[in-house]
Amino acid sequence: YRIIVVLPLTPWLLFSLVCYLLRGTTVCPPCDNELKSEAIIEHLCASEFALRMKIKEVKKENGDKKIVPKKKKPLKLGPIKKKELKKLVLYLKNGADCPCHQLDNLSHHFLIMGRKVKSQYLLTAIHKWDKKNKEFKNFMKKMKNHECPTFQSVFK
Repeated sequence: YRIIVVLPLTPWLLFSLVCYLLRGTTVCPPCDNELKSEAIIEHLCASEFALRMKIKEVKKENGDKKIVPKKKKPLKLGPIKKKELKKLVLYLKNGADCPCHQLDNLSHHFLIMGRKVKSQYLLTAIHKWDKKNKEFKNFMKKMKNHECPTFQSVFK
């Protein structure tokens, strides 16, 4: 492939480009996260929002995977307003053709983390909510009293 980048290469543009090039062959990056408590905590801190949710359905829409929640419990709301929570729809950007094994069985609860980009809520990580898994239990304990670092502005 020959790629000529004319736009500034933002993380989301790079992510979209990688997904486009690897579509159908590799697991979607948000679905390919290691299940280690420290890694989940780091991802939680880097995400704008985190929810425990049940998923009603997953559809393909304009090259993305559209995730329609059934039940939602906010762990970290970030940019999501309480009234928006009722009609919340998540997108796995450019994820229509890459596999996401967590979404093969929608009968479980999931830990969903993401960011708001323009008017869309994009999924950046998904884990099965598995209380029996040792690492996930460890994450839930740490999450209760973990303070995410805040970054002070250098330019005051």
